[in-house]
Amino acid sequence: MATPQQNRNEKVGEVVSTKMAKTIVVTVSRRVPHPVYKRIVTKRKKFYAHDEEGTAQLGDIVRIVECRPLSKLKHWRLGEVVRRATLVAAQPKDLDVKI
Repeated sequence: MATPQQNRNEKVGEVVSTKMAKTIVVTVSRRVPHPVYKRIVTKRKKFYAHDEEGTAQLGDIVRIVECRPLSKLKHWRLGEVVRRATLVAAQPKDLDVKI
């Protein structure tokens, strides 16, 4: 008997840390109305995701997919890199500027 295709939970967020081996930390933001004041507030949550090849970098927008527990905190894996981060910061030595 063929197993049906599972609908896995997916989230899109920004990579905020790549300091661990094969692990990235992704912040997912959502906008919800405040229960009392009815004003739109932004809520954020961090998810630890498995990145086998180390393709995601700091600032990238990525899609993460739910999977079986890989460790105490990792229950997600990197699905794809939606948008690469732009390199904004330049070191003064790169610009030949005297400080």
